[in-house]
Amino acid sequence: MLRDRVAANPLWYHTIELEPGVVTSGWFDLRPVVDRLPWPDVRGKRCLDVGTYDGFLAFELERRGAREVVATDIGGHEQWDWPYELRSRGPAYLAALAGPKGNGFEIAHEALGSRVERVVASVYELAPERVGSFDVVVCGSLLLHLRDPVGALEAIRSVCDGVLLSAEQIDLELTLARPREALARVGPGEQLHWWVPNAAAHERMLEAAGFTVERRSRPYCVPFGPAHPPPARTPRNAVRHALQRLLCGGTGVPHRALLARA
Repeated sequence: MLRDRVAANPLWYHTIELEPGVVTSGWFDLRPVVDRLPWPDVRGKRCLDVGTYDGFLAFELERRGAREVVATDIGGHEQWDWPYELRSRGPAYLAALAGPKGNGFEIAHEALGSRVERVVASVYELAPERVGSFDVVVCGSLLLHLRDPVGALEAIRSVCDGVLLSAEQIDLELTLARPREALARVGPGEQLHWWVPNAAAHERMLEAAGFTVERRSRPYCVPFGPAHPPPARTPRNAVRHALQRLLCGGTGVPHRALLARA
């Protein structure tokens, strides 16, 4: 039974409605904000979702009428860009917490009757001879987890014959304090965060990889899903949430989305 399979999956990254009354208990819920992204017309296009995890954006491409969707992701937790202090213990910990990589995608793929093709490959391995080329590439909430985000974007550009939709976490405080300067924080290693840019730095990363930004969303927050641990009630978090409501119209993880042409 689908409900039992969903409940048995140790960790859902995405909140996805698989059928009426069956919704995955994800850490992040893109459903309220997905229409705030500057989507290109994907109807009849060959599309790629990079770093798909449970597949929300890949299935969204399919729902919007893409002719073909390929979804790539790493094959195991040992392939994350682990910082030095977590390299020896991180993969085993995450495997115990989340279960086999790709398990949630397979459950959702079958439940939705999807035709998305999942390909095991890291973003750094993307190349035309491996996956071909695409009219539309989508990459969501991935760059902050990468040691070399610009190198990853260059690999994405090598397979992008059209446009890239890049939806990434941004640092709201840096965005507000230094809106014209491309700045980033090195995030805490325990959360597998590397570079968390302000809005200007997110845009500059794409330009450095050879993309031209054509459209920009306003900042928005990806809401936490039901499985995400509730944020601690601290004075700093209270200030942070007030800033998020002011700039993003809600709370969660601050993001900005860019549509860029290769």
